[in-house]
Parts: sequence; structure tokens; C-alpha cells
Amino acid sequence: MKKRSVVLSIRFLFVLSLTCGCTATAQQTTAAVQQQAPSVSISENVPNPMRDGVILMANVFRPEAEGTYPVIVIRTPYGKGDANNDDGKYFASNEYVYIVQDCRGRGSSGGKWYPGINERKDGLDTHQWILAQPWCNGSIGTLGGSYVGYTQWITAPDAGDYLKAMFTVVPLFDWYKDTSYIGGALNHAQMMDWGTGMAIPPEGQSGIDWKKWNKKKVIWHLPLSTWDEMIGFEVAYLRDWIAHPEYDSYWKQYRMTDSLDKVKAPNITISGWYDIFVSQAFENISRLKKESTAPQYVVVGPWPHGAKTKVGEIDFGKEAEFNKRYVQSNWFDHWLKGKDTDIDIWPPLRIFVMGTNKWRNEYEWPLARTKFTPYYFHSTGNANTANGNGTLSTVKPADQPADKYVYDPADPVPTHGGCNLTIPAGPFDQANIEKRSDVLVYTSDVLDADLEVTGPVKVILYAASSATDTDFTGKLVDVYPDGRAMNICDGIIRARYRNEGKAMLIGAGKIYRYEIDLWPTSNVFLKGHRIRVEISSSNFPRFDRNPNTGHTFGADAELVKAKQNVYHDKQHLSHILLPIIP
Repeated sequence: MKKRSVVLSIRFLFVLSLTCGCTATAQQTTAAVQQQAPSVSISENVPNPMRDGVILMANVFRPEAEGTYPVIVIRTPYGKGDANNDDGKYFASNEYVYIVQDCRGRGSSGGKWYPGINERKDGLDTHQWILAQPWCNGSIGTLGGSYVGYTQWITAPDAGDYLKAMFTVVPLFDWYKDTSYIGGALNHAQMMDWGTGMAIPPEGQSGIDWKKWNKKKVIWHLPLSTWDEMIGFEVAYLRDWIAHPEYDSYWKQYRMTDSLDKVKAPNITISGWYDIFVSQAFENISRLKKESTAPQYVVVGPWPHGAKTKVGEIDFGKEAEFNKRYVQSNWFDHWLKGKDTDIDIWPPLRIFVMGTNKWRNEYEWPLARTKFTPYYFHSTGNANTANGNGTLSTVKPADQPADKYVYDPADPVPTHGGCNLTIPAGPFDQANIEKRSDVLVYTSDVLDADLEVTGPVKVILYAASSATDTDFTGKLVDVYPDGRAMNICDGIIRARYRNEGKAMLIGAGKIYRYEIDLWPTSNVFLKGHRIRVEISSSNFPRFDRNPNTGHTFGADAELVKAKQNVYHDKQHLSHILLPIIP
């Protein structure tokens, strides 16, 4: 027992260092580096030749002393910066070679920019160039977040034993399911807004009249297939994304998740409950644990697309801080230099439990002790708005009338928080959303004890529509004693993609069973709070508006109202399935 207590104490101390910043330790380390650090050699715009003759440019930070060193490489479309790169100087001062490269067609690199398509070959060619350099000792680690996480993952299955470690922050794994189409609906704000921003050259170089540029107007543009007309020039990838609403050979060229068994490099993934890629992070890391022998670690905070303590309208406090550099240093020192940095006692899963705002170690996903519990929808046919009579409980409904609302794509329910990139992300009070008659609201009784929900969340919905295609959305909400209704997680399902296969329109007026993936979360609904579920048919501009016509996706500028019925009776047990942790 004494030995076990010592191990647990060490683990506890490590966890504190992992999540709470380790300010003193970090300051001491920085001071030591400044006193003893070797001189750093910095070379800007070093040419990296690709197999097709295109030259990519990189900045190289390395120790000035002769010798060979492990290499950390970052491949980014967001600009490699210049010699004043603190991370480059830091790692070079700690006897690494640090390389940051502009992706093809971005920054100083040659070639044509087209997101995702070239990253596999270019990444592998970059690795081979590095391995041929006299300062490389044969070991490579990769680093970076978001798209830069994708540039790591897309090469991982084909990389040799030289790839020793990956450090991925809020990484993009799967272009189709991660970022393009969620539940069959276009991830509108992310794809079209981010895609447009990445297509437009700097001001003064594009010919665009920036004084006339109106982002709010552009976001409403239809048909989606001609989105680029709003910016004044054709963008091939924007048109291609709209032309391929289903997973096909186009998306397959982006995909690495069919080859997870080939991944040999240890990986740590940093994500957040309000991050745009958190769902696929859990899905793919869970698969990696089964299909790959490489060690996998996951840290998930209460964050959006980047670690911060204030998220949306909630300040999660000092507990939510994360000292990324400290963890990176320990990670790479272990895998690239063979140092003992206590990684052997790192928990495979480290999660921040919202509500109580505490970190916790876990060892599988979903958690083995989870009790998946249905909370059923109830009403007398008037669950519209938070002032309606919709309720939520573990008791199955008897015969009850359906709830009804009209979904008008010309007046969609606005996005207010959630897992977003280019619009505000995180938890926000949904009070104004819940005043709308096209939002059904089901609320539990006041909780007499804390209730933890940790794991994947989904809604099972029985619904009918007057349209031959439409959308249904779900949202889990934490209602505070003062009346604030803070969104926890949400999702959408496009009716024609209800079976996760090829598109199949629905019959008008026919009842169908829908599963709405609300994505994973971890939140304690505290004593005195209430659990709430919102059901509607739009969440714009996070997701595109379904025009309700059933026409070819992206080609439609016509908008039609849809009459929606949501059923909750003995034959149609509409509910939310909550992963309750005893």
C-alpha cells in the first residue's frame, strides 16, 4: 500500500503540473535556459524541394554548435513567421532543431494552395529532406494545432520509424466528418468563412473593394454553389466542397483514418469540450487505442479552439489554465531524447469536469462506470419556448400529443455559442433562443443532488415534416438557479442522411426515427440546477439552412417553410440519452 500511495502522489503532482501551469517550475526552467543555453543559428526561407519540383520554404532554428540533433517540424498554412519565433528559439536553445514551414501555396512557398490535398506527399517529402540534413540525428517529432494537427496526422501512417512523437493541439483528423459535414449538414460558418479567408490574398493584392465587403451579407448567400461570386473570383475548393455533400472518392484523398493501424508514433492530443474537432478527436483516439500499438494520451479542457480560462460567458478559473510549453518539453524530451520525464505515469485521459471545474484522470472512453440513461420528452403539445409545458424525466411517456412548430429557413434559429471557429464559441445564455416559437424546450425538475454527465450524448427523436428533406437539431442545456440557460453540447441531423449512407428523401408527413449526435462533454449539473433539451430545425450560421425543398444540395436558392411534428408517446419514445457517472 505504501508503494501505491507514493505512485499516486507522484501522479497527483504531475497532474498539477500538467494542468495548472507550473509557473514556478516554468520560470526556473526558462531562467536556466537563459543562463546556459547554447547559441542559436537561425536560417530563414530555406528551400525544401518536393517530388514534383515545387519549392517550399522553411525557417530553421538550430543549436549553433556542431553535431546532430532531434528535429521538431511544424507545417502551417498560417505563415511561418520570421526569426523572432519564441518557440523556435526555445527549442533550439534546448538542443533541438526546430523547423517551421509554409504549406504549398502559402507564405513564401511555391505551388498552388488547395486545402488538404497536398499535405500527405508534401509532409513526407519534407521529412525526407530533414533526414538528409547533416544536423538531423534521424529522429523527428511533429507539433502544431488545428490544420497543423492535420498536417501531422495525414503523414503518420506512412512515416517510418524516424517519426518518434506527435504533439497535436485541437487537431483536424477527418476532413469530411470533422469539418465539412456534420450529421449531413454543411458546417457552414467554418467551411465557407474559413475557406474564404484562406482564399483571399492580403488587402491590396486581391482587387476586392474591401469597403463593400459585408461579411454579414455574404453569410446568407444562396445558392451555396456560387458562394465565391460574393468575393469576386472563383475558388475551386469552395465549389468542390459544395459539390460533394456525401463521403466519396473526393473526400477519401483527405483521409488518414482508414490506416490508423499503421500509426507507430506516440501521440498526445489536446482538445476542448467546445472545440470544433472534439468529437472526432475522441472517435479517432479511441480507434487508435484499438488498432495501433502506439501510446496515446488525451487532455480535454473546457476550451474552444485553444486553451483559455474565460470561455463564452463562463470563467472556469485558474484550474482551466494549461502550460503547453511545459508539457511539450516533457513530451519531446522523453520520446526524442530518451529522458525520464514521468510519462510512464501519465494518465491516458485527462478531462476537465465542468460544473465542479476540476480535472480528473480516466483510463478509457466512454468511462467503464457510465450508466447511459434516457431522459424522455413530455408535454401536452405546447413545448414551444421556455414558457411552454415541455418537461424532461426518466419516466416513459404515456399517450401525449405531438409538439409542433414551423421551421422557416428565411428566419433560422441563430447560433449562440457552441463548438465554433469563426463565430463566438463556448457556453452562452440561451434565454433569447428559448423565446422563439420554433424552439421546443423540455426541462427537468430541480435537481436535489449533483448529477454528472460525462461521455457521448445523443438525442433519439421521432419526428415528421411536411417537407421531403429538412433538419432537426438538439441541444443540451444547464439551467442555473438564477434562470441562465448555458449550452453544454449540441448537434444536427439532415433528414436525407438519417441512415449515414446515400441520400434518401423522406415522405412528407411520415414519422421517422432520428439520432442526433450532440458530441461528447463532461459537466456536473449541480444541485439546484435543471437539465434542459432544446429541439429545433436550424442553428445558423454554424450549419447551413436546409431549404426544405429536397433539391440537389448547394444549387438551391428557393426557401420553403416546413411544418414539423415531434412525437413523444408510447410508440415514439423521444429522449436524450445521457452518460450518467454514478
